[in-house]
Amino acid sequence: MNIGITVYPTYGGSGIVGSELGKELSARGHNVHFISSALPTRLTELNERVHFHEVEMMSYPLFEHQPYSLALATKMGTVARAEKLDLLHVHYAIPHTVSAILARESIKDRFYLPVITTLHGTDITLVGADRSYLPITRYALQQSDGVTAVSNFLKKATIETFDFDEVEVIPNFICANDYQRREDSELKHQLAPNDEFLLVHVSNFRAVKRPVDCVEIFARAHREFPNSKLILVGDGPEISAVRHRAKQLEVIDFCEFVGKQPKIGDYVSIADLVLLPSEQESFGLSALEAQACEVPVIATRIGGIPEVINDGETGFLSEIGNVEKMGEDAIKLLQDSEMRRSFGKRGRELAISRYGTEKIIPQYIEFYEKVLAKQK
Repeated sequence: MNIGITVYPTYGGSGIVGSELGKELSARGHNVHFISSALPTRLTELNERVHFHEVEMMSYPLFEHQPYSLALATKMGTVARAEKLDLLHVHYAIPHTVSAILARESIKDRFYLPVITTLHGTDITLVGADRSYLPITRYALQQSDGVTAVSNFLKKATIETFDFDEVEVIPNFICANDYQRREDSELKHQLAPNDEFLLVHVSNFRAVKRPVDCVEIFARAHREFPNSKLILVGDGPEISAVRHRAKQLEVIDFCEFVGKQPKIGDYVSIADLVLLPSEQESFGLSALEAQACEVPVIATRIGGIPEVINDGETGFLSEIGNVEKMGEDAIKLLQDSEMRRSFGKRGRELAISRYGTEKIIPQYIEFYEKVLAKQK
């Protein structure tokens, strides 16, 4: 198949999933064409089966804001015609699905271009924050030739928000070879020269991720384990609040702010614990990555996280904001190496058996074939 994929080319989960999906599809003999404003973060190598088409923006004084949606639709149509695409797979309904539908309409006199939409979560929370998007988002879903969601939680939320239930759940996935425990890495020796415990948090540091809670959790654990450090991977608007709280709690000297990193797995693979105290998570990709690296996860019992983490078996779940319990859970795991190993081993087993590429990628291919069969 010739497949067009559009993602937000950022450090967000959808960009990671879309990029990895394209790479996995190409490894199975399909041709993949990424259509985006910039090269997606995880797309580090182009080859004869993986291509990138940049959406170029027009600068015109009349436009206060450059019309990216129209530029994207134009590029989608151009690439579809030139490369004879079989389908467009877009991640996020707004604006990607709307642009894809416009592209499909613009070339329908030549051939029909099926549009598949994958929902990752912000589609729903965006509508929750601004109801004016609801009609256009519902239209985008209704006009898609196929819709998938990354968790059962997100499918249910889509039905409740949009009264649209033609959604197939195809969860996020993990490559077993890319995510493994790496105790003896150079990075481990650099961050923990005296064999310190490493608690790791990975996010875009938006308020919804509650990164300040990580400092609260860490401070409680650090009182019991002075030989521990908090590694904060990523950047965003809450980073200054995190630094401020770390100073207040007098743990700033034990916090490492490493910023955005192209290889998040390098940091997760050396962690003793991963902290995910979010107030919204449609899936919890960082939790899946941690478990694949045999790392227990301290997280909140919200959204799709309980689908990924088995409470008391691969990590511990708590209510939003309950940093006291999360701190206690962290202490419990740090003081019991056998429990950490047991949680880690079981976490990897479940991550690979439930969400390994060999299980999930065929589901996408089957979904593509089902959508294409409807057009014949």
